[in-house]
Amino acid sequence: MFSNYLIGLREGLEASLVVCILIAYLVKTGRRDALKPVWAGIGVAVALALGFGCALEFGSQELTFEAQEALGGSLSILAVCLVTWMVFWMRRTARHLKAELHGKLDAALAMGTGALVLTAFLAVGREGLETALFVWASVHAAGDGSPRPLIGVAVGLATAVLLGWLFYRGALRINLARFFTWTGALLVVVAAGVLAYGVHDLQEADWLPGLTSLAFDVSGTVPPDSWYGTLLKGVFNFQPDPTVLQVTVWLLYLVPTLALFLAPVGFASGKGKVKEPDEQGSRPSEAAEASKAPQAPQAPQA
Repeated sequence: MFSNYLIGLREGLEASLVVCILIAYLVKTGRRDALKPVWAGIGVAVALALGFGCALEFGSQELTFEAQEALGGSLSILAVCLVTWMVFWMRRTARHLKAELHGKLDAALAMGTGALVLTAFLAVGREGLETALFVWASVHAAGDGSPRPLIGVAVGLATAVLLGWLFYRGALRINLARFFTWTGALLVVVAAGVLAYGVHDLQEADWLPGLTSLAFDVSGTVPPDSWYGTLLKGVFNFQPDPTVLQVTVWLLYLVPTLALFLAPVGFASGKGKVKEPDEQGSRPSEAAEASKAPQAPQAPQA
């Protein structure tokens, strides 16, 4: 449940910040007449994400077992690729997000109502589709038939909406750069578990070999139905009897991805250097960290 809460919180907060920036910019520039088209675009994006999630869930029920496993495994791997790209993208572009959205909104305002709807739809729709796919893959990986994963996602999304509203009202300020770094790292761990389950699904569909070659089996020590087995499964997508291929893929994804993600910003491209602490032991990068985070829009003056 925690992993699904994290997915809902992380993805939902990104979408909430986008909405917050768009709405606050229109209010501050005196273009309240453009709010309805923007909200319409946001509503269409949310409806599309919900429809996509329902299509994945109910459409796959008509397939054979092998086809379900092949679909589940393929979409799980796709979801991991999208989420991995997303966490790296947000880490590098968060500092420019506000200016980028303002530029797109200015262009849309000049073009008319249809452009406003499309701009809001594209800004929120990408987050919605990624969330729907990754939530479906994560719930499919949990596979316990309980509503807890969906409850976790719903609570995470509700928390994200509340935080977005507090940002807009100026009642809450946190270091968003640090927040997205830590939640991104946790999301990489969750994605590694989803990837391992995706590989297992493809093995059950007979698309990949090695289904009977277990790396270890600790089912007797960590029963899947025990409270601690359920906790490990819910947080880390832990499986007590993974195959050798699952463990190999898990390690090959998690170790380099997490190391690269936690490296200093610009490390991979050779841009930027990490500053050393000054003589007083202070943190000279504090201002830089703050500048990387998209600033919460202030409420318009009455």
